[in-house]
Amino acid sequence: MARILAVGIATLDIVCQLDTYPPEDAKLRANDRRITRGGNAANTLCVLGQLGHDCCWAGTVASDPAAADVLADLEYHGIDTSACRKYPLGCTPTSYVWRCLDTGSRTIVHYRDLPEYDSADFERIPLAGFDWLHFEGRNVEETARMMAHAAATRPDLPRSLEVEKYRPGIEALFEEATVLVFSRDYAGHAGFSSPEALVAAFGTRCPGASVVCTWGDQGAWGCAFGERPFHIPAFTPERIVDTLGAGDTFNAGLIDGLVGGRTLTDAVTQACRLAGRKCGQEGFRLT
Repeated sequence: MARILAVGIATLDIVCQLDTYPPEDAKLRANDRRITRGGNAANTLCVLGQLGHDCCWAGTVASDPAAADVLADLEYHGIDTSACRKYPLGCTPTSYVWRCLDTGSRTIVHYRDLPEYDSADFERIPLAGFDWLHFEGRNVEETARMMAHAAATRPDLPRSLEVEKYRPGIEALFEEATVLVFSRDYAGHAGFSSPEALVAAFGTRCPGASVVCTWGDQGAWGCAFGERPFHIPAFTPERIVDTLGAGDTFNAGLIDGLVGGRTLTDAVTQACRLAGRKCGQEGFRLT
C-alpha cells in the first residue's frame, strides 16, 4: 500500500441521461438523473483507494450544503481531507453532464465560483510520509510553486501531472514532473497530429520523465525517457455505459502500476484495462 496525495478539484456532478445529444434550442426529457461527487483528482483517489492505497486530497471546498455532501463522499471512500482549504463564501464547483445512450459520450458544462488551492496551503503539508504526488495541470502559477517545493523538499518523491487542457504557461510545469499524462485535447492544441508524435517529442524534451498520451477508443501511447514510444490498445467493453471519469480511472491505474514497481508499459496496459472496465459500468465502484 502506498500513501498518495493528489492536488486538484472535487465537484458536485449533476448527470442527466439522454437518448441522444440534443440539437440547439431543443427541449428533451431526460431518462434519468443522478447527483454525485466528481472532479478529476477526487475521482482518481477514489479508484486508488479501492486499489488498496492510503489517499489524501488537497483542494478547496465551500461552506454550502453541497460541500458537506462532497466531503462526506470522500470520507466514505477513506480519503483524508485534512489538507483541504475551506472558504466561507463561494459555492461548490458544479459540473452539469449530459450522458448520451446512443454513443456513450458525455458533454460537460462546468461552473466554478471558488478560489483554487494555493502553494501556501500546499507547503504546510508534511511530505515526508507520502510515496506519490499527483497534480492536475490547472492554476498554473500556483501549481508550479507547489511542484518546485515538492521537488526541493522531496526530490525522490514521484510527481505525476495530468495535462488535460491547454492553459497559458502550462509548459512550465513539465520540467517538474516525473510522469506526464497528456490528453488528446492537449495534443491537438499543441499541434501534434498523433499521440506517437507527442510522446516521442516530450520523451526527449523532459529528461528523466515518463510520458503518456491517452487517445480515447484507440488506447494510449507511452514513452520512457530515452526509449522508443509504444502503443497499448483500448480494452473496449461489450457495451459503452458511462465514459464519465474514464481518464481519471486511467490515471489511477497508471499510478497504481508505477508506484507498485511495474514498468511503464505494464502500468499503461493496466490503466487502459481499468479505464475500459469503467466505460462498461456506471460509476467508479470496482467490486
